[in-house]
Amino acid sequence: MSEALWVEKYRPKVLEEMVNQEEIVSRLKQFVKAKAVPHLLFAGPPGTGKTTAALALARELYGERWRENVLELNASDERGIQTIRLRVKDYARTMALGDVPYKLIILDEADNMTSDAQQALRRIMELYSRTARFCLIANYVSKIIEPIQSRCAIFRFQPLEKDDIIERLKFIAEKEGVSVTEDGLEAIWEVSRGDLRKAINTLQAASALGTVDSRAVYRVVGRVTPEEIREMLLLALRGEFIKARECLRDLLISYGLSGVDIIRMIHSEIMNPRTKLEIPDEARVELADIAGEINFRMVEGADEEIQLSAFLAKIALLGRKYRIG
Repeated sequence: MSEALWVEKYRPKVLEEMVNQEEIVSRLKQFVKAKAVPHLLFAGPPGTGKTTAALALARELYGERWRENVLELNASDERGIQTIRLRVKDYARTMALGDVPYKLIILDEADNMTSDAQQALRRIMELYSRTARFCLIANYVSKIIEPIQSRCAIFRFQPLEKDDIIERLKFIAEKEGVSVTEDGLEAIWEVSRGDLRKAINTLQAASALGTVDSRAVYRVVGRVTPEEIREMLLLALRGEFIKARECLRDLLISYGLSGVDIIRMIHSEIMNPRTKLEIPDEARVELADIAGEINFRMVEGADEEIQLSAFLAKIALLGRKYRIG
């Protein structure tokens, strides 16, 4: 089964099954109860339940006939003005089937629509408000023009909590007969950071290697483990610069990681409150400052290996300053 089908298989079918978005679910259920749904704009990070909420709303609103009354388009693929003028407009002007007097048009990834398409959409939303309601889904609400935002009830989705994601992953693993360890679940959380879709896809990819533990998770996402990053940092802090640089070269060559990837993992390890990197807070602050400077240099085009070696050298000086190791 493909990763997309896994996500679809375990997607909540009704609003009650959604977690961590209680206020949004409550407001949507009020709309369903009154059968009075305004134009909607769902905004928030990827994998937080925006598309799921739209489809669950459609199921509860239309019941068994929801497919006949819903048009779902991915605006990142069909984002031009012609799609809005022809396909969306033709669908919006037809009457709904059943006791709900309007159809529902779901435009996923609406923030990828062109400016002209959005200008055309704003007029259609006004003209056909008796026969159609629009549900726009966007990761970045700032990319939706103000006239459309003012016509919609805006729902802001938050990243899912760690406990909710882990509970869902355990449920899926049990249903699919996948063996998953606690450190594997922790690793998936570290990789996904509130994105349930990414978490489910990572679980499936790692399950192909057997038991889903932390090493399997980091292997399938192309990342090194926090322990390897921590070992390199500790070597540098103890003044063992040459050994730390050998670890760095191993990460660059053996794992095929870019310098930007490595500095991001270093920053994550430095800022992680649960890290086993036991250093004074003052040293942690200076490390974060240096990491930001090195990241900027690499993004601007500086040589990655030279910059990361300079980073390790500065860490070694910090270790001597704070007498670490």
